[in-house]
Amino acid sequence: MDPLFIELQGITKHFPGVIANDHIDLAVRRGEIHAIVGENGAGKSTLMRILYGLYQPDRGTIEVNGHPDVIDSPRRALQLGIGMVHQHFTLIPVFTVAENVILGSEPTAWGQLRMTDAHQQVAELCKQYGFSLDPAALVGRLSVGEQQRVEIIKVLYRGAELLILDEPTAVLVPQEVEELFSNLRRLREQGKTIIFISHKLDEVLAISDRITVLRRGRVIGTVMAGVASKAQLAEMMVGRPVLLDLAHPPVTPGAVRLEARHLSVPGASARLPVRDVSLSVRGSEIYGIAGVEGNGQTELVEALVGLRALSRGALLIDGHDVSKTTARAIRLLGVAHIPEDRHRRGLVLPMAVWENVILGHHYREEFTNGPLLNRPAIDDFVRRRVNEYDIRVADTEAPVLALSGGNQQKVIVAREFAFAPKVLVAAQPTRGLDIGATEFVMRQLLEAREAGMAVLLVSANLEEILALSDRIGVMYGGRLVGEFVRGAATPAELGLYMTGAKRQGEANVG
Repeated sequence: MDPLFIELQGITKHFPGVIANDHIDLAVRRGEIHAIVGENGAGKSTLMRILYGLYQPDRGTIEVNGHPDVIDSPRRALQLGIGMVHQHFTLIPVFTVAENVILGSEPTAWGQLRMTDAHQQVAELCKQYGFSLDPAALVGRLSVGEQQRVEIIKVLYRGAELLILDEPTAVLVPQEVEELFSNLRRLREQGKTIIFISHKLDEVLAISDRITVLRRGRVIGTVMAGVASKAQLAEMMVGRPVLLDLAHPPVTPGAVRLEARHLSVPGASARLPVRDVSLSVRGSEIYGIAGVEGNGQTELVEALVGLRALSRGALLIDGHDVSKTTARAIRLLGVAHIPEDRHRRGLVLPMAVWENVILGHHYREEFTNGPLLNRPAIDDFVRRRVNEYDIRVADTEAPVLALSGGNQQKVIVAREFAFAPKVLVAAQPTRGLDIGATEFVMRQLLEAREAGMAVLLVSANLEEILALSDRIGVMYGGRLVGEFVRGAATPAELGLYMTGAKRQGEANVG
């Protein structure tokens, strides 16, 4: 058995009103890939920030290579051989790969920067660990997967022996995930230790040696990846059995409810973020749009719900042209919207839960009494929605900002599914949700499909798109570059379309 690289004992960390880490014990062996999984708020990020020196524990001890230590800063962590690759990259696009890697740790001689040495060192690191990167390439021209490799090389350049990877596959397409895993296995073979934080259980089981599960700030257990199952990990995370493979019964699609004809949508720059996109969504159908974020999905969704004007093309709801119609008028035609940014578009955070549940419906006749709101009717409606959607809130007078992310999303879903909408445009509906809340939202989308709703689902999570969709369109560079019926494309094939390596001809599909 390999010796321990780090051992955390009794780590406890409080924040106002919250125990983020509650007497956590964690042992990571040298040369292993050790995954840490748990729901949102389970304490994963806090624990890793303590290990990396960004937070100080209130209680507990840390041993590195068998010796007690106080990690009071990232600098001290790096001195001990501990590096961290954050989910959100910290690269400078106009710098080269080598310049980004050495920034802050530049090789110098007599006060002069030695860029030739820097390029050579970076090239040697890339060769040693099998990273295909050109030290002279501008980072701004690299793919997301290549940028992530630059972040890993940065910590290796600083002498890291243990790498903490925070949700490393969140923004990668399947081919990039496979390449990352190959790199991680090579790092392990060369003696490096990796802590892998993720909520994607299939990936955790594929890459890890051991898996530690956190729930509500405590360690539930550590299991060997080779004998663990996805269902077992999910139950450990949530505390109850979770139905991971939701039924997708065949349903006969109805008439076209939502149709976009050759839509082009303006953005912040002269370049159109959405160009000549055509698609249609029928009743009792989930149409999924896959793609790496930043390829026009946000602008397309905003155009479809009336929040962004069209520069060209036509938008139809049940055959009616609504191209120049307001968002409220589109809503009145029966179009519901789950926005990708629930805080900016979906909720008014300082307002009470009950106010957010009726937001956009507050003018309805059943909620008004002359010029005033009919509070008894509203309270009865809100009480029923809270119970039906299992929104965990002690008092609906509390501001919605006091709710967890999952319960905030349930408020939006409860509101948008009210009054039998005909069309639902759902953008990143499970983003930031734990596995229990994700299961709930996915079940609601399938039930909406069975009830006859036309659902347009936009998600960066390819597993979610594949699990829920009847048809899948892929966006790249503002265009729809491919369309597939359910089961017609593998994740790997979709990944080729998502990166622009493949497309179904130059014409749109729809």
